[in-house]
Amino acid sequence: VQLQASGGGLVQAGGSLRLSCAASGRIIICSYVMAWFRQAPGKEREFVAYITRNTKYADSVLGRFTISRDNAKNTVYLQMNSLKPEDTAVYYCAASPIRSILFVPSSSRYDYEYWGQGTQVTVSS
Repeated sequence: VQLQASGGGLVQAGGSLRLSCAASGRIIICSYVMAWFRQAPGKEREFVAYITRNTKYADSVLGRFTISRDNAKNTVYLQMNSLKPEDTAVYYCAASPIRSILFVPSSSRYDYEYWGQGTQVTVSS
């Protein structure tokens, strides 16, 4: 399984970016929980959003970020609007297989098996 994140860059506060995470290898994203995490310098990696049949967001991004997926392209997106300087971080996509109908999606980074390489997002004030 390979996850390739892209779309990061430098943007002014209030601007928008769309991140993409292309999955390849033995993965069909509709059978996985797909998530975005981020890590700012000197801080731990933190949950941003995940998508299964439903979506969940961190409180800090709720109402500004939208996670979505295109099953035909095996790609997950993170649309980020109204960006703030505190959103500056390396953004990582992650995946965890849905192993049963009782599976409960997680916002813990420890519960994700596959990770992309990260893409830098920098928001200037």
